[in-house]
Amino acid sequence: MDFAKLKRRLYYWIHQIVNILLRLTWHLLHVTIHLCYFAINIANALESHLISKGLLRRYKSLHISKLQYLAIVIESEDCRTSNVIELLQWLADLGVKHVCLYDMEGILKKSKDFILEKFDGATLFQENDVLLDQPLMTLEFASFSDGKEAVAKAANVLFMKYLKSGSTSSYQGEQIFTESQMGEALKTVVGGNGPEPDLLLVYGPARCHLGFPAWRIRYTEIQHMGPLKSMKYGSLIKAIYKFTMVQQNYGK
Repeated sequence: MDFAKLKRRLYYWIHQIVNILLRLTWHLLHVTIHLCYFAINIANALESHLISKGLLRRYKSLHISKLQYLAIVIESEDCRTSNVIELLQWLADLGVKHVCLYDMEGILKKSKDFILEKFDGATLFQENDVLLDQPLMTLEFASFSDGKEAVAKAANVLFMKYLKSGSTSSYQGEQIFTESQMGEALKTVVGGNGPEPDLLLVYGPARCHLGFPAWRIRYTEIQHMGPLKSMKYGSLIKAIYKFTMVQQNYGK
């Protein structure tokens, strides 16, 4: 009996020691990860400061001509017009001429008159505009509803074509629509004619395009920039620099 009792106590203490060691290991790993993220954030903030001050030579010359059309995706909860106007001023200083501002709920679209009034030197982008170098920046305002409307109208266009082909053909089998047909249908509807951005910058906690029309970003470079309230001029320069240094290969 004494041996069995001693054995149970031994197992109990071994179990407790193992639990303590596992908890310590977990907490140590947790602290290590936090320290690594903290160090990375400090390094990025320092690099951004050095870039904004012009102390890093390679970021001084940007081939901004490669960036024909820039899309800015912003979390709707983070849409502060003061930050947006400051961001647009930075882009204008860098020589960016064509910008699309997007948020899911359409807050920026509702504020477009205010933004155009406060940001002197910008005009509203029209779908028939050609992406040429010009003195004034053009702004496009988009939201999630634009994409839904465009898809619905494109589906209606394809449906009407299917009905017309069915009335003139004896074959009534299942119709399969290809990607090219969907793309052509989108080009014929409002909301589908916007240019494809070369670069898309996402401001917000989510690392995704937040519903930006997928057919417009087939060859678009996407970079996550963090919250808009924490935006940095140096980080913007770095993102554009990285894009201009990327060699894009388009497959057939």
